[in-house]
Amino acid sequence: MAVSVLLADDQELVREGLSVLLSAQPDIEVAGEAVDGRDAVRLVGELRPDVVLMDVRMPDLDGIEATRRITGANGTGTKVLVLTTFDLDEYVFHALRAGASGFLLKDSSASALTHAIRVVAAGDAMLSPALTKRLVAEFARLGAPRFPPRVRLDELTERETEVLTLLARGHSNAEVADGLVIAEQTVKTHVSRILGKLGLRDRTQAVIFAYEVGLVRPPG
Repeated sequence: MAVSVLLADDQELVREGLSVLLSAQPDIEVAGEAVDGRDAVRLVGELRPDVVLMDVRMPDLDGIEATRRITGANGTGTKVLVLTTFDLDEYVFHALRAGASGFLLKDSSASALTHAIRVVAAGDAMLSPALTKRLVAEFARLGAPRFPPRVRLDELTERETEVLTLLARGHSNAEVADGLVIAEQTVKTHVSRILGKLGLRDRTQAVIFAYEVGLVRPPG
């Protein structure tokens, strides 16, 4: 079954270019195009795409608020992949906190873009260990508002807490497996259970959660 994608960008040339590129993929279909964030929220409700490619800086309603509304909607299941011309700036940082499953630069290769769409559609996060470390740096710079004290960290086992801590410090699944001397598949199982217990969408949200509740603190 093809992955349905909604394109959200205020620049028509960008949308046209993305549409041509994605339509050439046998397993990806362009469900529609949104000209701003408000249009994206409306079309997600109508079309229920698997993934939204979301520009951050758009008129009327920006990509951050649109992402928050889309990921907060009950029953849509739509994932958001942020596309930006800017490297990890404050806008992208807030988009990730709003519920985006990852981000990609607009000058990324076609193969990187289609890979990211497939990864996000499958329920994983497009958040590399390198990006995690830079996200942590943004937490240190901006400061992170904390979740209320009644967080459900006590529902995690000791091993699950260890796995979450290492993920938040920017370790890949393989590095977590090596550090804890367990199989990589076991790490994936732990991550899945962590997400389920904490009601989180993906590992991007798990990393953010770990910092916002103070499980791990930014360096410095």
